[in-house]
Amino acid sequence: MRLYLSSLLLILSFAIVIMMVSCSRPSGQVQGTLFKDDLEFLKKHTSVITLTAEDGRAMVAVNPDIQGRVMTSTAAGPEGLSFGWINRELISSKENNPHINAFGGEDRFWLGPEGGQYSLFFKKGSPFDLEHWFTPPPINEGAFDLVSKDERQVVLKKDMNLVNYSEFEFRIKVDRTIRLLPGPELEALGIPLGGKLSWVAFQSDNRITNAGELPWKKETGLVSIWILGMFNPSPDTTIVIPYKMGPEEELGPVVNDAYFGKVPADRLKIADGVIYFKGDGQYRSKIGISPLRVLPFCGSYDSGNRVLTIVHLTLPDNPAEHSYVNSMWEIQKDPYAGDVVNSYNDGPAAPGAKPFGPFYELETSSPGAILNPGESLRHVHTTIHIQGEEKDLDPIARKIFGVGLAEIKKAFSQK
Repeated sequence: MRLYLSSLLLILSFAIVIMMVSCSRPSGQVQGTLFKDDLEFLKKHTSVITLTAEDGRAMVAVNPDIQGRVMTSTAAGPEGLSFGWINRELISSKENNPHINAFGGEDRFWLGPEGGQYSLFFKKGSPFDLEHWFTPPPINEGAFDLVSKDERQVVLKKDMNLVNYSEFEFRIKVDRTIRLLPGPELEALGIPLGGKLSWVAFQSDNRITNAGELPWKKETGLVSIWILGMFNPSPDTTIVIPYKMGPEEELGPVVNDAYFGKVPADRLKIADGVIYFKGDGQYRSKIGISPLRVLPFCGSYDSGNRVLTIVHLTLPDNPAEHSYVNSMWEIQKDPYAGDVVNSYNDGPAAPGAKPFGPFYELETSSPGAILNPGESLRHVHTTIHIQGEEKDLDPIARKIFGVGLAEIKKAFSQK
């Protein structure tokens, strides 16, 4: 009996030590994959390029061979947390899914609209459902051409032809530059970096050019640059989107939550000037912010890893005066009443079905490209991850989102 009790006490003591070590791990190492492990996987299966800051801490993995995507990044060197969601199973299988190759990645280049009479994802006459939804091959498979690279930047290009639901053909020249951002550029965006913080910031500068002989007009459909970032979900992650306040009769609804059915109230909350949306990867849902409501930032907070993620997008001087393509899965009354910022939370599309990931997304779009032959449209999407103590992260959240970390965690009762 004494031997049994001694063994039990030894086991309990060992368990307590393990718990103490786990709880004392530095911020960013609480849960998730290390950057070095994701990078090793990408090196084994792909042709990955690594961008590295001078101090060796901020690192970004770029894959020209996977549609020019930024696959993941870290703020703390090889041993740091890996921020991007990567679909290892799909990448290692070498299979091609014509519906969508959900390879993952923090910044992927797509083109809109997704639904409607000018959709790029549905053929003419097909119903708007998952069975008939296909990502255009040029943005779903294959590589972008590598133009140049160095330790801080990768320059890519691709020519593509796409036909929309109304059977208008677009000949498009795509130019895409991905680069690490230094601290002064973040401060120029209004992001204060103080305290003992680790951070990584990268930017995709995207340009589309009308390479055809016909103008792109609203009457035959427009395309937009659509950048999507896929991130690791968790019960501790809350998506945060600030919005322009004002009466609905002037600015319209605060949020569009009708993409895949109305989002339940316990997953979407609207407060003064800010929207909270769950990023747990457990319930398939999507929201959007219109040109009348949009502000140049969106993001998320992972309280488990103490990671504040901020996405900045370029906006025209008056977004409401521009045509943003509508991606709703229906024939639309107004095909240019689309959203500028979107967020998607993954989950099963039907009871018992497997999710695509799971992951959550932060997405931004350019206006629709009204271009004559040879003319171009540009859209810049910047992703920033900041790790540290909450006392140092809180002023940044307040400056960018208008709310502190306590309010963000309280939205869905996180501890």
